[in-house]
Amino acid sequence: MNSVSYQAVTKSDVASIGTNPIPAKPYYDEDYFRLEQEAIFKRAWLHVGRASEVAKPGQFIVREVEVANASVLIVRGEGGELRAFHNVCAHRGAELVEAKSGQASAFSCRYHRWTYGTDGAVRFIPDENAFFDLDKAKCSLAPIAIDTCAGFIFINLDRSPRMSLREFLGEDWFTRLESLHVGGGDMFSEYVFDVEANWKVAYDNFQEIYHGKFVHAHSIGKSITSNENPFGYPTKYEFSENGLHRSKTLWNNPGYEPTPVESHAYSINRAFAVKNPVAAAPTTDHYYLFPNVTFLAMRNRCFTQTIWPLGPHRTRSVIRQYWEGKDTNASLRFAREWQMASLLDVHSEDRDIIEASHKGLRSGAREFIHFQIHEVPLRHAFNAVDRWVREFQQEQAGAEAGR
Repeated sequence: MNSVSYQAVTKSDVASIGTNPIPAKPYYDEDYFRLEQEAIFKRAWLHVGRASEVAKPGQFIVREVEVANASVLIVRGEGGELRAFHNVCAHRGAELVEAKSGQASAFSCRYHRWTYGTDGAVRFIPDENAFFDLDKAKCSLAPIAIDTCAGFIFINLDRSPRMSLREFLGEDWFTRLESLHVGGGDMFSEYVFDVEANWKVAYDNFQEIYHGKFVHAHSIGKSITSNENPFGYPTKYEFSENGLHRSKTLWNNPGYEPTPVESHAYSINRAFAVKNPVAAAPTTDHYYLFPNVTFLAMRNRCFTQTIWPLGPHRTRSVIRQYWEGKDTNASLRFAREWQMASLLDVHSEDRDIIEASHKGLRSGAREFIHFQIHEVPLRHAFNAVDRWVREFQQEQAGAEAGR
């Protein structure tokens, strides 16, 4: 828990990120959203899960990346290699694997039973001799770039990624994430919710705490505010050298008195953490990775939130809590269920205000958005998105001029 003395972030601390109002149109404009699809979600590294989900040879998961019109098959090969493919049969383009996860030594298309190995190579084609000059070497599943950091899986849908995952995160931030050493983290709880809002409107909500005093007055409000820090503002912001990623250091009210149930749940979690030698070191840093994921590692769990655009006016949020070890007794199960329920309470409070914000912006009534000091992560995120969109537009214009 942070010191009683709150050290405020000042305007001069964050002014380098920008001070002017931000244009509102990119938060609802459908043409801008289509540019984001091409410029960002088809070219950036995207977080899609944890390596422990595909730990054994033949284990697989399927991830739908609607914003890029992609279904992705991620599988652990027979030799332990982690691979990703477009979940599309090379024959007639049918979706290859229906199940969202499982174990398999091969994948067979239900349409005409073309069959592929875990390495993506086609193994069997019914009545193969009926085809004209079929080159089976060219019928493998289409590969997707894949890599991991801190045990989390990232993919890149660009056929020729412009940078490695390490380069994308930056050496410093790659090392920071690795140092969180989430440990086993092979158990997780998950819930998913959709909102009628642009993905940036949704993501922005979770990058600032300015609204906490008002929107979360009945949930976490008292635990994050005090007389010396009435809005519960963070104590520090940091930004990656490549201008893509950001973090904030949370502040907690040292005088907060939890309810008996809350106190009991936390005491159980603390006791388990002390007994667990691989538990992550405590932290109060939220890491926001471009374009759409949040990480927070604590003593015996790790929180992730991934914001997936479903369209210019609809967004899906995937929340996971990764736990260190199994819930081997009723007390630990209670503590974890309480943690998930309390988190869901907070997000339930967020949903209406996110949708109200998007509705207002979409009306076109306001031309600009005004950010204060502690909304600097939002400004930083907007800058990164807009830079990638503008660079993509310049590339497209250059390609057109070269024809």
